[in-house]
Amino acid sequence: MSERAAPFYCPYCGDEDLRPSGEGHGAWECAACNRAFRLKFLGLLARGLQRADNGGDDLI
Repeated sequence: MSERAAPFYCPYCGDEDLRPSGEGHGAWECAACNRAFRLKFLGLLARGLQRADNGGDDLI
């Protein structure tokens, strides 16, 4: 079984000095901006990726 993915940077300040928080699963603390946040995977979108109508390779 693989480990869960960890964030690479803080969503508020962009710093990489992150630590898991003791507040439960998915909770992280940023030492740079002194904020705590929680990450949660909501699920996959039913529609998936769709191509643009112009026939190009652009994804929307």
